[in-house]
Amino acid sequence: MFAPRPIRSSPRLVATLYRPAISRNFSASAARSKQNLVVIGSGWGGYEVLRKIDKKRWNVTVVSPTDYFNFTPLLASCAVGTLEFRCAMEPVSRYSPDVRIYQAWCDTIDFKRKTLQCMPATLPLSNEKKSASRTDGNTTFPGTGTPFTVKYDKLVIAVGAYSQTFGIPGVKEHGHFLKDVKDARAIRMRVLECFEQANQPIVTDIQRRNLLNFCIVGGGPTGVEFAAELHDLLRTDMAQRFPSLARLAKITLYDVAPNILGNFDNELAGYAEKKFKRDGINILTSHHVDRVEPGKMHVREQGEVHFGLLVWSTGLAPNPLVQSITALKKDEKTQRQHLNVLKPDGTPDPDVWAIGDAARSEGPLLPATAQVANQKGKYVTKKLNRIVRDKDSPEPFEFQNLGTLAYLGDWKAIYDRSKAERGPKTKESGRVAWLLWRSAYFTMTLSVRNKILIPTYWFLNWIFGRDLTRF
Repeated sequence: MFAPRPIRSSPRLVATLYRPAISRNFSASAARSKQNLVVIGSGWGGYEVLRKIDKKRWNVTVVSPTDYFNFTPLLASCAVGTLEFRCAMEPVSRYSPDVRIYQAWCDTIDFKRKTLQCMPATLPLSNEKKSASRTDGNTTFPGTGTPFTVKYDKLVIAVGAYSQTFGIPGVKEHGHFLKDVKDARAIRMRVLECFEQANQPIVTDIQRRNLLNFCIVGGGPTGVEFAAELHDLLRTDMAQRFPSLARLAKITLYDVAPNILGNFDNELAGYAEKKFKRDGINILTSHHVDRVEPGKMHVREQGEVHFGLLVWSTGLAPNPLVQSITALKKDEKTQRQHLNVLKPDGTPDPDVWAIGDAARSEGPLLPATAQVANQKGKYVTKKLNRIVRDKDSPEPFEFQNLGTLAYLGDWKAIYDRSKAERGPKTKESGRVAWLLWRSAYFTMTLSVRNKILIPTYWFLNWIFGRDLTRF
């Protein structure tokens, strides 16, 4: 018989047995070695950074009062039921757990200590039913009443801007803006509400006309596109459901400028005005709104104007966070930061960038549009990914004008690229521009889910009409 052979410990076996502990220690040290990148905002600029940043090399934190990205060009379609609200949203949570997400407002930034003072945008901890919205520019909502601090190594300010009211009394209280999916939903509910109220037998003819007077203040692309979408709704679905009321409905577009669509080519703007007049949409330029009251506004050139719905789209106002910053150099007129923010002495801060509606780059003033914010987000992301790899920074930011689109209703639109510095200087109107409008927004849609949903809803509503239920 043979004696049993003694078991010898194998170095490989020992290493295998203790591997989990070694792995945990290694992961912890790797996480601490990463730099902390904080992105404030989840709009066109901030969401682009979130999408393309190298999450394996950065500890990414997003601070935003909303947990989604608004695809703003489609909000007018959502407001009248052409598309459902989910079609204009992309969830920020798609990138978790690689990205830490705080649904909160950033109230102050300490650039010396590299910290942010934030306030939760969620409902109070007592579960009271209070609104947590700051879309009207109000910065006094207490949130949970417990602020917290976030530290950063690199910071991207992409907070966007608020709707401009020019301090006109009553606009925030009695008007509707169109900058968020929540705004589109409120407008859609109000349009249906106006028709249902006007359909009641106890309502007088004067009250019906007042309820069905839809006023839009602002002749830019947002106001024009909403007027066009609303006209499509009234001419088709509302005319079928409320034929007698649809004939009483009126759309009026106001602007202080002498013409609408001032950023478009004059010929294209003239085409839009002629089409609106043929469609029965009233265009009142060089008109000034002095104040707004419940159900009526005071127009300097007209007097009292009663309305059922007022949509306000007169441009953008600086974000309160940007206004509160005193430690950086700002543009005197716009109060927006430079792309790589500048200290008061004019030297750039290598750790802080500002993009989107909160920033401007050196050179000509760029419009506060989605494509400008998106291109700035791509530029800053490329720069950050090169920094973390110890490579040279990319060339200075240069805006590539892809053209401007505006929908005019009845499957017609305008497309303007006549002011582009490079490439073909083209402009289109009518059905061809409408095809460009739809194809551009379809290709710009970020997720595969919405690339399927958007054409599906376009087709279903074309065949069956819009859903006019209110719930």
